[in-house]
Amino acid sequence: MAYKLCKKVRELEPYEPIQGNYKIRLDANESFFNFPDDLKAEINDIIREIDFNRYPDPMALELTKAFADYYSISPENITVTNGSDEMLYLLSSALMKSGSNVVVVDPDFSMYSFYSFLSENNIFTYKKNKDHDINVDELLSFMFENNADMVIFSNPCNPTGRGISSDDARKLVNGAGDCLVVIDEAYMDFWNQSLLKEANEYQNLIVLKTASKAVGAAGIRLGFAIANPLITKALRSVKSPYNVNTLSQKIGACIYRKKDLLKERANEIIKNTKTLYIDILKVVDNYKLPFRVFITCANFVFVETDYAKNIYEMLLENGIAVRYFPKYSSLRITTGTVKENNEFVINFEKYIIKNILKRNR
Repeated sequence: MAYKLCKKVRELEPYEPIQGNYKIRLDANESFFNFPDDLKAEINDIIREIDFNRYPDPMALELTKAFADYYSISPENITVTNGSDEMLYLLSSALMKSGSNVVVVDPDFSMYSFYSFLSENNIFTYKKNKDHDINVDELLSFMFENNADMVIFSNPCNPTGRGISSDDARKLVNGAGDCLVVIDEAYMDFWNQSLLKEANEYQNLIVLKTASKAVGAAGIRLGFAIANPLITKALRSVKSPYNVNTLSQKIGACIYRKKDLLKERANEIIKNTKTLYIDILKVVDNYKLPFRVFITCANFVFVETDYAKNIYEMLLENGIAVRYFPKYSSLRITTGTVKENNEFVINFEKYIIKNILKRNR
């Protein structure tokens, strides 16, 4: 009898991001900055010194120290993973057991549910309000009603850019009882409401970080979990022994030591995002359109409109890639350079004039 795939994976489709060569990529929430030539030269020197015949450091100590120094936290509270996705899978599969109750929120990053599904957790989805905000009291009630073992969400949120304050986040952690609270702060470098420096003080909190957004190192796949020593020991025990390759460790450590450069670039991304938001809002308000443009705490702008699919397809035809969410009839536009943002806004407005205004006359 031939082997048969188990039901849970039989009909899954591989993740396929937008393929093709587009002159402007505003679809993946990446940094629009590449590394400067002098930093690339330093990285090249580091690579030449690597012993490629040896396994990587299983604890990634050099990288952990550089990350800890950058955020002014203790290295003892950090676990490094091969991107945040590895940690998300560990949380649902190793820290939870089959049949555990996991609460996610909607809208939010879809991979939280996906990894919980693979790990055979019971998934309960808290629906945000019409403004895509979390009411902490309602979420706590939802968690208790469903006997939650873990709640996980992004703050600020991907894809909406909305966020809850640090006071509300503390209220959630303190009110969660024995439920594990996982806060993904992938975009918190663009805001200032982090619990990162407080993670060690709680028995039930894990804060996630990444090098893929403000740090601008999506290509080397680095994720970090920050928690108290007990949880950290457990996470370091269940991860693969050599999970982060030597190249990523060495390059990551070098990058995180460039504090001034990283903070300067994060500020530039914040500035460009604010301008992009204002420019999109001006177009929408100028033509009195029933679009919803959400104020953002991240490096992208979230726009709800019945025309989302058509705008998305028109942009692709003009060499501009953004992210389209059919479920919410919305677009998520990552900030780019000033020039890239301006070209997006010009094409966005052209579509409105040509396809919406003429049709409504």
